[in-house]
Amino acid sequence: MRGHRFVHFNPHENDKSRFEQLLDLFMQLLSYTNGDASEALDWLNQLDRKYQLTNDEYGMGDFIDDLKQNGYLQENPQDGSFKITGKSEQTIRKKSLEEIFGKLKKTKQGNHQTFKPGQGDEQNPDTRPFQFGDMLEQIDFTESIRNAQINHGIDSFSMREDDLQIRESDFKTQTSTVLMIDISHSMILYGEDRITPAKKVAMALSELITTKYPKDTLDIVVFGNDAWSIEIKDLPYLQVGPYHTNTVAGLELAMDLLRRRKNPNKQIFMITDGKPTCLKIGGRYYKNSFGLDRKVVNRCINLAAQCKKLKIPITTFMIASDPYLQKFVQEFTETNNGKAFFASLDKLGAFIFKDFESGKRKTVY
Repeated sequence: MRGHRFVHFNPHENDKSRFEQLLDLFMQLLSYTNGDASEALDWLNQLDRKYQLTNDEYGMGDFIDDLKQNGYLQENPQDGSFKITGKSEQTIRKKSLEEIFGKLKKTKQGNHQTFKPGQGDEQNPDTRPFQFGDMLEQIDFTESIRNAQINHGIDSFSMREDDLQIRESDFKTQTSTVLMIDISHSMILYGEDRITPAKKVAMALSELITTKYPKDTLDIVVFGNDAWSIEIKDLPYLQVGPYHTNTVAGLELAMDLLRRRKNPNKQIFMITDGKPTCLKIGGRYYKNSFGLDRKVVNRCINLAAQCKKLKIPITTFMIASDPYLQKFVQEFTETNNGKAFFASLDKLGAFIFKDFESGKRKTVY
């Protein structure tokens, strides 16, 4: 019998290379520079001068060459400008997933489990007696043979219907999600960067869904004075604009996108830090940034009610703590029968992850 085996411990065995360390930092900076590679490299050079990130053996020029050789960076030969590649965009999403959600347990790539017993493709440890209509492939022959031996003995083996045991399986559901991101000017007001954490969460959620739940769908909607869809690859470049908050336009677009999805399970996640302040009526914008305008608020509440009728729950992630805004979110949430989280920026990702993953445990009737 083999016992414990002791080996020499090398504390630097799993250390990252200088390139990998700088790559991690470069990917973080790209989130803050809205995907501007030149600006991120400028910041990285400033950090290098202050904290000596490089040395005589590996300099910043070596790092830039490695970025280009490994397919992370493209250089325009005419003006010498830099642009990140699709590989960099995917790496940013992966880094965001690791940062926000941590290491995920390896599971079969598929859909969200509902834990409703029935004919499915995920085995359940529970068994039950055979019933008329059960499929042959559901029979647990090990348990059934065991019952037959107990009930009839092993000398003259026979198996009857009463001996058969059925292995339950769990249904899996597909979910269509729309993630709404507020890009109004208030997302960078008061010296607080709220858009970068929102982008990181969106990138992490998109990476989670495309890798762990590939049969799910994710649409991303951004809303300011208007609302429009963006692709996952566009997330690193997302910026706040000089916009008001047209929550109504965002909700209308999200509902339109979900109408086209065939999945029976649909949901909306909305990340916002402020009150709805804008409507588009005909060809003009109706705006009011002071207080809660009932003309705007009532349109939001009506859409929340419509989503409830369509069985589309809305989960609002509010990254602001003003009492009167919380009151609006509470009214909005109660009308929709959805959920609301008043999350700090550093906890935003954890809140969204837990809520999304909890969908695996919801029974669908």
